[in-house]
Amino acid sequence: MKRIGYIFLMVTGLLAMPLMITAQEEESAEVFLEQYTDEFQELFFEALKQKGIENYDKAINLLLKCKLLNSESSVLDHELAKAYRLNNQLLLAQEYALAAINSEPTNLWYLNTLVDVRKSQGADFEGIQDQIPYGDIRLRENLARIYFKKEEYRNALEVLKELRSSSFTRKLTLMIQDSIAQNSVEEEQEKTPEVQEETDFLLGYTQQINALIGEKDFKSLKQVAEEALEIYPSQPYFYYARGLASNQLSNNKEAIEFLNMALDYLLEDEVLASKIYKELAAAYTALGDTKKANMYLSKLKNGS
Repeated sequence: MKRIGYIFLMVTGLLAMPLMITAQEEESAEVFLEQYTDEFQELFFEALKQKGIENYDKAINLLLKCKLLNSESSVLDHELAKAYRLNNQLLLAQEYALAAINSEPTNLWYLNTLVDVRKSQGADFEGIQDQIPYGDIRLRENLARIYFKKEEYRNALEVLKELRSSSFTRKLTLMIQDSIAQNSVEEEQEKTPEVQEETDFLLGYTQQINALIGEKDFKSLKQVAEEALEIYPSQPYFYYARGLASNQLSNNKEAIEFLNMALDYLLEDEVLASKIYKELAAAYTALGDTKKANMYLSKLKNGS
């Protein structure tokens, strides 16, 4: 049972990916639109508005008018792919999704849309691998992330098997294994009261740590975080809690070690990443290393 991690903390970022994508796409759209005329911008924003109120035919027509003004835009290809998919015109959706990902092979949003289109068709992804730059390592890493977010763990593992061993593949493989184990526990909860008790115990560490942080009882936080890490050594939140406790107890070098370990296990959780950067900046400030402190402060400001 010790290998069953509390996966929620590790995957908050990935499970929240649609929200993250929406915010990032809006920012990307603003930058994208700065290059174009008022006419183009009006058409584009009206298209997004019509798509939002499920007027897909009108949204598509407006986006096609935008294409006449700029035929090479991958952003427009992506928006058309989404609109055609929502309108159940799946062959056209695939055509534009392929155009978008071929323009920007490492774009996570474009790839996610292409995966959604294939799923809507009831088709697997292998059927289009020869139509995209599938040899691109970043593209395949993104594909594994997407499958993980969609809880298609077997597909994610198959993609990871194709990649060379790296920090990314090791971390995501561990997270997938923990997710599969956690799902097995949840399936047995109704059958076995003992399993429910064990699951409550797993979740209890997080609640206890949150309470101690709120109470600013950092001596107890250090102890509880250490206990949690003995059982769940792949959970970035517990490393963060241990680093936070060390920082508050003026053991800044120790704090940096645990906070860096938190980053090692972290994947796509922007909220937790910001907390870690903040503590790293505080630790380096306390040690008089303003260069590294400013580096982490910069990451906070940039949201990266």
